[in-house]
Amino acid sequence: MGQTLPKPGLRPFLPDDVPVLAAIFTASIEELTGEDYSEAQQQAWMEKAEDEDFGRHLASDLTLIATIEGSPVGFASLRGKDHIQMLYVHPAVAGQGVAAMLVDALEKLAGGRGAQSLSVDASDTAQGFFAKRGYVAMQRNSITVNDEWLANTTMKKTLGAGQ
Repeated sequence: MGQTLPKPGLRPFLPDDVPVLAAIFTASIEELTGEDYSEAQQQAWMEKAEDEDFGRHLASDLTLIATIEGSPVGFASLRGKDHIQMLYVHPAVAGQGVAAMLVDALEKLAGGRGAQSLSVDASDTAQGFFAKRGYVAMQRNSITVNDEWLANTTMKKTLGAGQ
């Protein structure tokens, strides 16, 4: 993809977004995590989009949608005041600054909610992205998702006064 994308925008989550966000979630896992997770692990992870709790979690967390020309291309959610619960971008826009824009917004919102730090359970695929943004690995985790074991890393960033 050699062309520059239009500048992405941000908007809040709406209940009607669930199907398109589930599609972004699935495409992101399927196309971006293959070097870090087996096909069985990816399949188990993708099945979470079919769970009725998927939309309920998006609605109960503070979820932001990144859009390009009005169409959703990524999303991120803040659980409580200090934990990034989800961050997914469509593979077509990976590496184009969409994820960075979403995390910047969540960091500002967390700071505005009084959080001193922000944590994330980063997939092995996302760990480098968060490390470049100043997140420090705290612990490795093994979680069970639909009978498959997946590893992730809890990472934390101290939020500065400028957040």
